[in-house]
Amino acid sequence: MRRSTLCYITRGREVLMLHRVKKADDANEGKWIGVGGGIEAHETPEQCLLREVREETGLTLIDHRARGIVHFRSDLWEDEEMYLFTSDRFTGELSECDEGDLEWMPMDSIPDLELWEGDRIFLKLLADDAPYFDLTLIYRGSRLIRALLDGAPLPVND
Repeated sequence: MRRSTLCYITRGREVLMLHRVKKADDANEGKWIGVGGGIEAHETPEQCLLREVREETGLTLIDHRARGIVHFRSDLWEDEEMYLFTSDRFTGELSECDEGDLEWMPMDSIPDLELWEGDRIFLKLLADDAPYFDLTLIYRGSRLIRALLDGAPLPVND
């Protein structure tokens, strides 16, 4: 099972989003996501978070908050366990990312972006400042067919 981190970095009423348009054979191609990546064998989720944010953005997080864990299940891709974080404290200057284009987006424009359906669920939980959560997202192809929040089913658009 793949293990990864994802972080949504905020600056005032803006969120740093990554438009995945540069990486070959990318399951996220064309989607807007936060920044993060795969946890290496010797890393904790927090160590991965700090490394990936620095590599992808040039920013160094001063503080971060663990927000939840997301379990992805799919008939096309390897199962994944993703540790979700947010941060509003960082230093450094934004740099180029070899996986896509980084852009500070107004928070209220995020729902209009090309997002995974499951991302819409956890982005709403983050926006609502939900307590730490456990979210399972089950996909058939690129379509979300089932979602469970802390074990309870959520409505899914079919």
